[in-house]
Amino acid sequence: MLTQVLILLAGLAMVVIGADALVGGASSVARRSGISEFVIGMTIVGFGTSLPELVVSLNGAIAGSSDISIGNVLGSNIFNTLLILGVTAVIAPIAITRGNLRRDIPVCLAVTILFIALGLIGGRIGRIDAAVMLLVFAAYIFFCFRYSAPETEQAESEKTYATAVSVLLILAGIAGLVFGGRLFVNSAVRIASELGVSQKFIAVTVLAGGTSLPELATCIVAAARRQGGLALGNILGSNIFNLLLIIGAAGLVRPLSFAGMNVIDIIALILSVCIVWAGALCTKGEKIGRGTGAALLAAYAAYITYIFIAL
Repeated sequence: MLTQVLILLAGLAMVVIGADALVGGASSVARRSGISEFVIGMTIVGFGTSLPELVVSLNGAIAGSSDISIGNVLGSNIFNTLLILGVTAVIAPIAITRGNLRRDIPVCLAVTILFIALGLIGGRIGRIDAAVMLLVFAAYIFFCFRYSAPETEQAESEKTYATAVSVLLILAGIAGLVFGGRLFVNSAVRIASELGVSQKFIAVTVLAGGTSLPELATCIVAAARRQGGLALGNILGSNIFNLLLIIGAAGLVRPLSFAGMNVIDIIALILSVCIVWAGALCTKGEKIGRGTGAALLAAYAAYITYIFIAL
């Protein structure tokens, strides 16, 4: 037990250090290139923090387990938006732009609806559906960089590193998040098993939260640094990466059954983005405030409560 606790702490330390390096390197790239921190968060950081989900879902597809592939992405997106964005907003309200309100949040909602529609129509995500999702993903990445607005305000107190140093920080940060997160999840599962905690509890909490640990650490660090654009971009980007790239890639490997999805899962997935959008509209598109953060956390608590009662 003591050994697993030490491994757990070591994994957590790697995640925290990795998140700090990733945020610092990504922010430096944003300032040096003139690309907004939000876009960097949606692309570079979003992909980096989604690597655990990519590995889990691809392995699930190869093994022929659609529940693992789709359930991993479903749980991660709900965890990302309701819990991580909720915690981030409670720590420090997240400033948003008109572009976030009119384009980025609606795009995330549209991608969520596309995923649900494709799955419900045929009862699965087939290879044609997966190809469509990957094409939409390619268009999304092109749009992000081609039409991103330049950063107009930069914090003078923030360091700007040389490009090579920034890239090394990003790569080191991603490595720390992935490997540290893996250590954390594996040791947490073993500790929970030794304590006699049910597999249901482990799956809903430890595993679902474990693959989203990079997003959680990155967003908390970004919130502490008052870099809300990076935090919001990370969550929206991770969710879009999860749905389009990860499900698209897994669906090409093997068609994914949608049988494991129920009405409550679909509602939670859509509602999570709608709460963010509604909260932003209530503040006239200026921020995602602590009230919205509290609403997101309450919705997550309700969803988890349902899961425990239903399973």
